[in-house]
Amino acid sequence: MAGNLVMHEKGWLGHKETLLHSGEGPIWQTRWRGRLIAWANDLGVKIYDTQSQMRIIFIDRPADSPRADLFKCTLHWQDDSTLLIAWADEIKVARIRTRPRTAANPKTNLPPLIVEVTAVFQLDCMIAGIVPHPMTTPLSAMVPQPRPSNVASSPSQPFLTSFLVLAYTPPDTSLLTGNELASSHAEQARKAAERPELRIISRSGEELAADALSITGFERWGCNDYVLVDVPSNQHEAFYVVLSPKDVVVVRPRDWRDHVAWLVERKRYEEALEEIERRQVAGETAAAEGEEGIDAIAIGQKYIEHLVSEGEFVKAARLCPKVCGQDTKRWEDWIFVFVQKHQLQAIIPFVPTESPTLGHLVYEMILAYFLAHDRQTLLNTIRDWPKGIYDISVIIVAVQAELDRAPSSSAMTSTSPDTAILMECLAELYTMNRQPGKALPYFIRLRRPNVFDLIRENNLFTSVQDQVTLLVDFDHELMEKRRKEGAEPEESTVIKLFVDHIHSIPIGRVVQQLESRPYYLYLYLDALFMKDSHLTSDFADKQVTLYAEYAPLRLIDFLRASNYYNLEMAYRICNERDLVPEMVFLLGRMGNNRQALTLIIERLGDVNRAIDFAKEQHDDDLWEDLLRYSESRPTFIRGLLENVGAEIDPIRLIRRIKNGLEIPGLKGALIKILHDFNLQMSLLEGCQTVLNGDCVDLASTLYRGQSSGFSLNGKTSCPICSLPLVQMPQSLILLYLCRHIVHARCASKSDRPLLPNDDSLVTTRPNTSARIALTSMIRARIDQGCPVCHRRGEGERT
Repeated sequence: MAGNLVMHEKGWLGHKETLLHSGEGPIWQTRWRGRLIAWANDLGVKIYDTQSQMRIIFIDRPADSPRADLFKCTLHWQDDSTLLIAWADEIKVARIRTRPRTAANPKTNLPPLIVEVTAVFQLDCMIAGIVPHPMTTPLSAMVPQPRPSNVASSPSQPFLTSFLVLAYTPPDTSLLTGNELASSHAEQARKAAERPELRIISRSGEELAADALSITGFERWGCNDYVLVDVPSNQHEAFYVVLSPKDVVVVRPRDWRDHVAWLVERKRYEEALEEIERRQVAGETAAAEGEEGIDAIAIGQKYIEHLVSEGEFVKAARLCPKVCGQDTKRWEDWIFVFVQKHQLQAIIPFVPTESPTLGHLVYEMILAYFLAHDRQTLLNTIRDWPKGIYDISVIIVAVQAELDRAPSSSAMTSTSPDTAILMECLAELYTMNRQPGKALPYFIRLRRPNVFDLIRENNLFTSVQDQVTLLVDFDHELMEKRRKEGAEPEESTVIKLFVDHIHSIPIGRVVQQLESRPYYLYLYLDALFMKDSHLTSDFADKQVTLYAEYAPLRLIDFLRASNYYNLEMAYRICNERDLVPEMVFLLGRMGNNRQALTLIIERLGDVNRAIDFAKEQHDDDLWEDLLRYSESRPTFIRGLLENVGAEIDPIRLIRRIKNGLEIPGLKGALIKILHDFNLQMSLLEGCQTVLNGDCVDLASTLYRGQSSGFSLNGKTSCPICSLPLVQMPQSLILLYLCRHIVHARCASKSDRPLLPNDDSLVTTRPNTSARIALTSMIRARIDQGCPVCHRRGEGERT
């Protein structure tokens, strides 16, 4: 108020005071930034450079300006080179830059900096404060402005700024005109002031936004009672404070959070949620977590409530996954709301089955809805949903009750589509509930091709013991279907199933149920017989009938392989169907060979078969009968001549041919007989020659082996008594041609010695005659051959 502006400095020699200004009345405001100091008094604004210690500019107070003490000047450094000046209702922007040097007078005493007023704005209010307000338009999008290149240059600004002003509207216009004298008592009374406003003014002077402030006692405050300050912040958004005698108001720019709150207030929930989603994508919602009004879930809840109240249930249901998320309780609450509104079908497509998993009641309620309204969807849902999210037994009871009420639910034919779907549902449910045995009847009735795989995989053989006819009929349908499609015929699947598991599915029970399906009974018994002929021993008579009916060509093989059927019954069946070869075989097995041969000759007329039959029986009387039957049949005679062998003498046959009997092909048959005998003689002679040669070779080998010497040492032991062969005195030892050497006493079974005094005879040297006599005597007394070989032969026989 004294009008002095003093700068205090601390130097090497102490404190220093420098008087910058005095003598022009009160100094209303001072702002210092960098090297520049700006101050304002009643006359105007001055700027001082601390480096050059020179005042560089004086900016006059606006003309026709109201009293400076009532509407003081406000200064604010926007940056190191830009000063904002607000005085009364006028804004000036001053730019400081370096003074350019001229070649004519490079060394003048002028200040190194110059100031240019780049903008002047006139407002419709008094300005109580001014600060720069950043805009969202990048500076690069605008025309670049020059700036000083020295220390007075401002730092780079990525955004343009507008002006945030604290606007004050005087209640009395006389303060503006200077006519302060009142002519009446009413004019002398102090008028109430209006609310101050925060206004954003663009660089072009346009008002962009305005907000009135709720200040306590604003009616009594004047323009100089307010202060607007910007507060430094690490965040990108500006932060301001408005001061009044009784209030401190924090001012923040409205952001997307305020926009969301504004949308929610107007029930524009969809736009609010879209804004939140955009901010989530941009990563701007992390800082807003926990702040009031930015709860996306609460907004979603309100939006769903609004949609439900408006009857837009599908849209509300589509929003539930975003709003409910992983909250099971919230999910269940909304689902029950839809149930109460009878709109469960709207939310069903969005109900989660995992992550999160809701309570059993919710899923059972949905399945019950499908059971009542859409059974095909019920079946698809049972197949798609995880099996642990609902109580399967509860759904089984409900579906079974519905199936019981359906018409013709147990019939095999003319089953309605709804009934078929219910049976499929039960089959799927029983399978999921690990009760495949209960699911099997439904799969069979539904004609599902995987029935047999289901039986094998789950070992359900005992469950199908009484369902043989159902399985057989189903398998027959599958085979017919494959046959119509042109596929190659395959073995019956159900027959193979029964045969492979006879212990779980008894043969007698299968046969009993297949009595009404004789063809499948034939297939079943035939497969059993091929596996093991003894398995069908109790049903051999039935098999004869089945083979005669469905496979006559295979009957003869069965008759030959089986021994359990009744011969008379089998013969009667074959006789009824005129199966001559089978009758021949049966007559032969019954011992009636003569009648069998008669059938071959009279019914078949096949000489080769007659010959084969006679060979099989090995009966001379049968050959005699065959020869007798053939005497009057030239064809048989020729056949016998062509097929004679070891069983019949050709001469015997030729002698029985009657004179004058014409036999076609007799010459060829006789030539064949002679040729065969010549060939036989040649073979016999060749074999005899080979045999004689082999005998000579083997005899020579035997002789060489018996006459050749072999080594013997003194430690060689007798193989009978295991004592050494060489003893003192030396006893008699025997050497056999098989190269076994034993003691003479070990070779005889009797106790009598081979020689009366064999030791003396052995030790002496008799002449040749004595040696021959001795050898003959010893051979006579030995009652067997080599004892070693003899004992070995007895061991092999035992």
